[in-house]
Amino acid sequence: MLETTVAFFALTALMVWLHLRARGAPSSAPLAPAAVRGRPCPRCRVVVPQGSTFCPGCGVPQQIFELVQAPNAQPATADGGVLRAMVRGDMCVGCGTCVAACPEPGAITLRGKLAVVDDALCQGHGECVRGCPVGAISVTTGAAVNRVQVPLIDDQFETNVPGLFIVGELGGRGLIKNAINEGKMAIEGVARSLPPGAARTDGDADTVDVAIVGSGPAGLSAGLEALRCGLSYVILEQGSLSDTVRKYPRHKLLLAEPVHIPLYGDLWIADASKETLLQVWETIVANTGLQVQTQQRVETVVREDGVFRIQTPDGVHRARRVVLAMGRRGTPRRLGVPGEELAKVFYDIVEMEAFAGRRMLVVGGGDSAVESALGLANQKGTEVILSYRGEAFARIKERNQAKLQRLIDTGRVRTMLGSTVREIRNDVAVLEYNGETMILPNDHVVIRIGGDAPFAFLERLGVRIVEKDVPLPPDQARAG
Repeated sequence: MLETTVAFFALTALMVWLHLRARGAPSSAPLAPAAVRGRPCPRCRVVVPQGSTFCPGCGVPQQIFELVQAPNAQPATADGGVLRAMVRGDMCVGCGTCVAACPEPGAITLRGKLAVVDDALCQGHGECVRGCPVGAISVTTGAAVNRVQVPLIDDQFETNVPGLFIVGELGGRGLIKNAINEGKMAIEGVARSLPPGAARTDGDADTVDVAIVGSGPAGLSAGLEALRCGLSYVILEQGSLSDTVRKYPRHKLLLAEPVHIPLYGDLWIADASKETLLQVWETIVANTGLQVQTQQRVETVVREDGVFRIQTPDGVHRARRVVLAMGRRGTPRRLGVPGEELAKVFYDIVEMEAFAGRRMLVVGGGDSAVESALGLANQKGTEVILSYRGEAFARIKERNQAKLQRLIDTGRVRTMLGSTVREIRNDVAVLEYNGETMILPNDHVVIRIGGDAPFAFLERLGVRIVEKDVPLPPDQARAG
């Protein structure tokens, strides 16, 4: 009887195994292409159907992986095609910077909140690409791709330098919702890569688990996730809290769907101002106790014995991992004069209309300074003084020289060549001019004297910079 029972169960188990094997065996029919079936979500590995915006498993928007999954750019063909500028309609914020940068009158205009190009006038100069603050524009021969230059990162936002992560605008994605998600996911990767707290023997007692550089949406999201995960951290910001949002090129922001903020919950601000978003950030920081060290410019990052050494003007920080959440515009050079920290001082402006009727002092002698002066002078009632320590604007483009001269001749711009800013006060600026001290009544100061490009900083760290061809969405728009 026992032998019969054992044989019965053995036979049953064999038949079940054969049935399951048959169900799991590949079909003789060919599988649908991967593009049709979908691809696994890099975060949770659940298959995301083709065309889906969000992962059905973890809910993460798949747009944040668009760059990392895009193929590297292929060399241009011999004939090259006709170069034209093209904008990503889903990335353009309608700031108008490209309009001011384009050398061809009428080649690009704003239609609502979108920049649109006239193909007959666009010459493919690429000035709009360099001017766009959110990386939405590229120059192409007409292929349905957006060619962009970005740091090499994987789908966990880790670079080719082990332990070094890049998120947000610096990685090529300028939208706030993407930056928030990327910051959170990078810290998830950091947490997975670190052994339990008691087993962390690298570094010393002062070595933190992660150093976060930048306090914009990506940096703050990363910091909040580090706090939630119980990681030791330091957040270093070269300016004030969330400088990226403060300098965002539009008064109005639109988060079309809620974004989950660690330790806070869903954030949904529909067509609100950046000032509103700043208030939300400040409230979150205050309520969670997140620590942000402001006015701490990171000068160098060096990997030594598996630990990163981060140098700032005030000292050295050591971290097991580093998350770079800086912007793409680089670190602006400063004058180093008293009062430069005042709120009236700007290093970059794109919303010229916000300064209508104001008394403006622009400092610098290059194209960026001249273009700022030109844009401000076109605002109703704005008084513009352009200060430069040199004796002539010798480094600017011919077209800028011609435009500037016209405004000088009509009295809309006043130049002070051979002048030096000595101090900035709340209501005046103090300059040395022709051997004398001049006090100018003044509302705002715009300093455009150059800066350190972020890609040069990344390359010094060993991060590879690559070109990628990102497929354009069907409803993409043209711009230049």
